[in-house]
Amino acid sequence: MTTFSPREIVSELDRYIVGQHEAKRAVAIALRNRWRRQQLEPDLRDEVMPKNILMIGPTGVGKTEISRRLAKLAGAPFIKVEATKFTEVGYVGRDVEQIVRDLVEVGIGLVREKKRAEVQAKAHMSAEERVLDALVGATASPATRDSFRKKLRDGQLDDKEIDIEVADTGAGMPGGFEIPGMPGANIGVLNLSEMFGKAMGGRTKKVRTTVKDSYKELIRDESDKLIDNEAIQREAVQSAENDGIVFLDEIDKIAARDGGMGAGVSREGVQRDLLPLVEGTTVSTKYGPVKTDHILFIASGAFHVSKPSDLLPELQGRLPIRVELKPLSKEDFRRILTEPEASLIRQYKALMETEDLKLDFTDDAIDALADVAVHLNSTVENIGARRLQTVMERVLDEISYNASDRAGASVTIDAAYVREHVGDLATNTDLSRFIL
Repeated sequence: MTTFSPREIVSELDRYIVGQHEAKRAVAIALRNRWRRQQLEPDLRDEVMPKNILMIGPTGVGKTEISRRLAKLAGAPFIKVEATKFTEVGYVGRDVEQIVRDLVEVGIGLVREKKRAEVQAKAHMSAEERVLDALVGATASPATRDSFRKKLRDGQLDDKEIDIEVADTGAGMPGGFEIPGMPGANIGVLNLSEMFGKAMGGRTKKVRTTVKDSYKELIRDESDKLIDNEAIQREAVQSAENDGIVFLDEIDKIAARDGGMGAGVSREGVQRDLLPLVEGTTVSTKYGPVKTDHILFIASGAFHVSKPSDLLPELQGRLPIRVELKPLSKEDFRRILTEPEASLIRQYKALMETEDLKLDFTDDAIDALADVAVHLNSTVENIGARRLQTVMERVLDEISYNASDRAGASVTIDAAYVREHVGDLATNTDLSRFIL
């Protein structure tokens, strides 16, 4: 789990996301509180509940991006799900308890990678012996093996093809029966591939590969022999229970709008199902029961059509920290184009450099791009930073099309060039909105 201070978490998020300081502070404090709780006495630790967060803001201002970057920082089981993908229990579709099962699977993956790293040196030695067996045979003399070992370590045999035997995980078998309309769901806890795998007692398969590529497979195979699967499962369940973070996107889409008609199979019913999950309940998984009392939930939504008060009052109460994300200004658009590590301008420059074409954007071109984006967002539909992708594609359309014929050239894009190529986009306002 990450030990970054809130200030360090915010500065890390600043590398990729412009503005929204309040939202960054809220998630940074919540993430740090996970670490603080772990330092407490066991009795008090059980009493400290996570303070769940509700992020409210228009589309394209950074809500989902904050979650993506947080996942990489967390160093803990983290899962991002869309609330719209779930239906009420009893209907065809995925129920919300699947969120916790998926979170545990993420935890299993994290713990397994950590355990593999701990035994990697030992696994590497065993893998080297198996490569030598494939090259010279298990009965070769020590002198021959030493000679080939030296060549192997010098990289002289990297491209030589060998046959290796690795554990057959049974990935090709049907892993539980898939139910129509319920992707990823198994009947009860029946998982046929696991049952078959145990019955066949560590079946192996032959794989033909190069010496260089074989190491990855063999090291993983040898690592898995050295680690205890039951210990991994226990640790993963504990990690999911104590450090798990669930990012629940598009929560506004399951809010019951005033005067709405229909059963709302994936609306109010889903909210009711979420209540015990967010408050704290026990979910059955194939790795054992998982308590959700200390899982942190971060919900986010644009709330364009509905409003936060349309959510069930009980669910609102379980999301005590409210953070409003600000709409983007012209200065924000300018910064989005230039400041982040993978800014749009940097991306397009790198793409064109693959064709040996040099792109150069003047300051007034960046101002013009920001102007057009703000104008379109205010007159058509406010889609936030995503508008910049539309504008950039339109500006660079001709250059992208002809780039392969202009190798070695250099193109400077200024404000006049921007206005020339997106002028019609800015003036073509949708007048049908004003017709009754």
